[in-house]
Amino acid sequence: MANEAAAAELIPGKKVPDFTLEGARGKVTLASLRGAPPGKYVVVYFYPKDKTPGCTREGQAFSLAMQAFAKAGAVVVGVSKDTVATHASFAESCGIKVPLLSDTDLHVHKAYGAYGEKTMYGKNVTGTIRSTFVVAPDGTLARAFRSVKVDGHADAVLAAIVLHRSGGTEAGPAKPKKTPAKKATAATKSAR
Repeated sequence: MANEAAAAELIPGKKVPDFTLEGARGKVTLASLRGAPPGKYVVVYFYPKDKTPGCTREGQAFSLAMQAFAKAGAVVVGVSKDTVATHASFAESCGIKVPLLSDTDLHVHKAYGAYGEKTMYGKNVTGTIRSTFVVAPDGTLARAFRSVKVDGHADAVLAAIVLHRSGGTEAGPAKPKKTPAKKATAATKSAR
């Protein structure tokens, strides 16, 4: 499947596809979000549909954390197949502050592996796969979150940025070497 191939190509450390999408303030590119010169992390989260419960909670969580993301040197954008007009209504009625971008032809969804077959309520369906990609300032993938669960997700993404910025990986920061423990002697046992 095309989305599986795209997802397989998006691995940490590799360049991610650039994109140009329409938002409330006009056309937005990934490169413009990273800044000139590039210096920002960009969180691109794909969500299924405006004004649905999970998508609303996700957008509100990212919105509430906007200052924390800015402090970590990151910007956040949401992407769905809804229109710019629908996004504007969604943002206004639900308090969504992050920019929402429209990908009506699903081109960017598919390039990022965020559209394809998924299981929903026990049935296989084709649609948007809730996914988030953290793009490093150099345009490479810092972290991918696939098949996202909404609750706590914004916090996990923020933690991943902080970790990546400090030189850590998905598995965590480099751990110091352990020194072998000294064997307890009769004297140290009695001192306890």
